[in-house]
Amino acid sequence: MDSFDTRTTTTSNNTTSSPLSSSPSSSPSSHSSLPLATTSPTIVVTPCAACKILRRRCAEKCVLAPYFPPSEPLKFTTAHRVFGASNIVKFLQEVPEAQRADAVSSMVYEANARIRDPVYGCTGVICQLQKQVLELQVQLARVQAELVNMRCQRANLMALIFMEMEHLQQPSSLANSVDDLHCLGTNGAFLDEAVLWETQLI
Repeated sequence: MDSFDTRTTTTSNNTTSSPLSSSPSSSPSSHSSLPLATTSPTIVVTPCAACKILRRRCAEKCVLAPYFPPSEPLKFTTAHRVFGASNIVKFLQEVPEAQRADAVSSMVYEANARIRDPVYGCTGVICQLQKQVLELQVQLARVQAELVNMRCQRANLMALIFMEMEHLQQPSSLANSVDDLHCLGTNGAFLDEAVLWETQLI
């Protein structure tokens, strides 16, 4: 009875081990029939500076992405500190797309001015520039007045030079006229003597 049990156990072990022994021979054919998986390149989308600072997911059509690139985080930090992210987005949505770049530059400039001068902000810069313009206009008026004065002095000097030249030319003309008169006088005396000599001969 015991020998029969041992035989049955050995046969059962042989039958159970047969699939395992046959599996390695069948595995290469099954792997060869499966298609190879192609690995597509992963595209890493860098969030804009605004979304990165706000710690939110940067959408595909993010309004702030074209104007706040990842390489300029300070630009958004300055504008966000003064205006706030919601106000910046609202303002950009109200402005036409062609003017949004100028609007962002204006906001960043005004934010920098407000941080430097919390009381007057951009108005203080405008007043200072207007003061410089007025000072430059006064300097320009002075230079123009000096230029007109120098032109007048030059004209007066040229007139004096011409008058001196005329005075220098007048004595020579007088001397020429005196010489002419002297010649006429000598010629007249010579004619008178010739007439007297002829009358004596007659």
